[in-house]
Parts: sequence; structure tokens; C-alpha cells
Amino acid sequence: MSKNTPKAIRGTQDIFGADAEAFAFVVETFERVRKLYRFRRAEMPVFEKTEVFSRAIGETTDVVSKEMYSFEDRGGDSLTLRPEFTAGIARAYLTNGWQQHAPLKLATHGPLFRYERPQKGRYRQFHQIDAEIIGAAEPQADVELLAMADQLLKELGIEGVTLHLNTLGDADSREQWRAALVEYFGKVRGELSEDSQERLKKNPLRILDSKDRRDQQFLADAPKIDDFLTDEAKGFFETVTSGLDAAGVTWKRAESLVRGLDYYRHTAFEFIPDEGTAAADALGAQSTVLGGGRYDGLMESLGGAPTPAVGWAAGIERLAMLVGEKAEPRLEAIVLVEDDRGLTAAIELLGQLRAGGVVAEIMASGSPKKRYDKAVKQQPRAILRVGASGYDTFSGDLSPGLKEVLTRRL
Repeated sequence: MSKNTPKAIRGTQDIFGADAEAFAFVVETFERVRKLYRFRRAEMPVFEKTEVFSRAIGETTDVVSKEMYSFEDRGGDSLTLRPEFTAGIARAYLTNGWQQHAPLKLATHGPLFRYERPQKGRYRQFHQIDAEIIGAAEPQADVELLAMADQLLKELGIEGVTLHLNTLGDADSREQWRAALVEYFGKVRGELSEDSQERLKKNPLRILDSKDRRDQQFLADAPKIDDFLTDEAKGFFETVTSGLDAAGVTWKRAESLVRGLDYYRHTAFEFIPDEGTAAADALGAQSTVLGGGRYDGLMESLGGAPTPAVGWAAGIERLAMLVGEKAEPRLEAIVLVEDDRGLTAAIELLGQLRAGGVVAEIMASGSPKKRYDKAVKQQPRAILRVGASGYDTFSGDLSPGLKEVLTRRL
């Protein structure tokens, strides 16, 4: 490579070969599963007005304050490459009149952008699959979404992953819990980490998932959400857990699993690899495979009417790491042109093979001997030799699809 050749931008990746096949397998499986659950496909712009994310995600979050790729366009508007899907989906729901379809089940996938330190399984341009149910306040929507996620992971062949589940209660439950946390952590403020001292003012719930040892000594005795749940919130969570049991989804309670933004309600969840499993070894410290929650207050932050909603997202790169390498499709047939006068017939045959679902290539360059040697080296199931007068010989293991095309052809 020349010194003048531009290099890839740090935190981006070029995906090829077996890695690209694993990536495609994740997307194809997601598309198949979302159709089983009748989630409708949606596509949103890769960039939005900056205020969509600053209002939806929160000005004080790291994503907005430190990680967004924002720029001013020629018209003077501040635009941002999307760092997540939910805010853009919420904006689209409000501006396109999608309320008429509520409850609306949506699914999408594509690239996202965050300026953060690149590490294993995390990039500055990365890709996610995303599923949302908007306009459904019933706990059954949470069960539906979690059952879909569970089935997706199983169909991807990912094992050793468990659903970690918590409730954040309704608005009244959350407010009382928040006040109790502020009072509790306020008494030991000086002993908390610098990050948690800042969280105490802005989003005290985030202290509960701190990994800093200075904070962890106080977590065991911190107020628990269960002490503040209203009867309605308690009933909601019980309906979700009983629904998961009925759907055969294995879960465990995770009281420290929280969401810091005020618009989150009720269910919060993450699928996390079990200790000592291959999945845990593959992901290292970045342990969450898929995560999400109920965000009933988000639409109001964007100027819409109160709208219940729940959703999840998962990184395609991380899922592809757990899926492992995927081989490229097996080459079923090579059409070997032994005489250039048979090229037209060979091209015609090649088209018929592919139209019949047969993975096929043509070998028509180099000397006849080199063509044959190259064809053998690629190890197809069958070699179809075409000469000046048509087909000379068929050799190899003919698949049913290949036999059907050849039978029609001959």
C-alpha cells in the first residue's frame, strides 16, 4: 500500500468474507423473525436536526454532550448523524401521522454514529437492529417484544444468554424512589465517585449501576424500587413476568438495572451472557447483547401527546461476534467454456441456473487447461462443460435444483 493511500477512519471497519456473512446472517434472521411477529419495516434518515436527539436523549447525557457527530449545513441548521434509532422513530411517528396505525409495531436496522473510544465490539460507526411498539400501554406489548428478542437470539444460535429484568414503576413510583435515593446518597455525597456526585444532581438512578468501588459499598443498602411501587405498577410488572413465564422466556430479577432519563417507565431489561460461557468470553466487558425498556414519556419531550411505547436495540457487530464465522454460499456449479464458440450458450445456461436458484459461476478466461484447473480448484459440486456444439459433459454431484434446471434445459 502506498504512503499516499488514504486509511480508514479510526473507529470504522471494512467487513468482508466470513465476518460479512455473519453480519448478513444476523440481519437476515432479524428480518425473518420480525415478519413472524408482524413488525412493519421502517426507514428513517441517517441524520436529523440536532434538537431531535438533544430533546429526546437529554442535554446532560454523555451521548449528547460528548459523543454526537453534529455539523452545520449550508442552510445554517444544526444536524446530527443519528446516535440511536428511538429518537428518530419517535420524530417520524409524530411528523408523519403514524398515530393512525397505533398500536404500531416497527422494526429497522442500519448504521449509527457515536464519537467514543473504539474498543472490542464497539465502533464509531456501528450497526444495530431495532424493534419498537408504539401506542400500546398494556404489559402484553412488553411480553411480545421480549419474546421476539428471545426467539431472535435462539434462532441466531446464541446460547448462554439470560434476560435480566427490572421495573422502574410508574411516574409516581419513580418520583418517590428518586427522592429517596437523593436523600440516601446525599448523606454520603463526599464519599461517592466524581461521576456519581454529578449524577446525584441530574439522574440519581444511574448511581445504582455504577462500577466504581467507591460507589458500590453503598449500593446494597440503597432504597429499592419495590418499596415505592404503586399497586398499578406492581400489577404491571407481575403481568409482564407471568407472561414471560407463559412464553417460555427465562429471566432473572436485576434490581440494579436502571434507566436514568425521566421518560422511562415500568419495564427495563437487558440480555446478558452468563458467566463462564462462550458468549461472555467473546464480548468481554461489553456484556449487554440486547437491551431496552418502556419509554412512555418520550413523545412529550418532542412536543407530542403522551404516548406509551416500548422498544429494544442490539448491536449487529456484537451479535455477529457471538454467531461466529459463516461460510460463503457453497458453489454448486461452474459453467466451463471449453471452446469460445460456446460462450453464448454458456451465458444462457448460466442465467437459467441462477434463475433456478443454483449458485453458479462461469469460467471463460485463460487457456482451456487453465480454465479447467481453476474450476477444479474452486471445488464446485458440479462442472458443466460447454463446447462449440453445446454441452459436452456434466461431472460431479448434481444437486436437486441443478438437476431440475438441466432437465428442463435438455
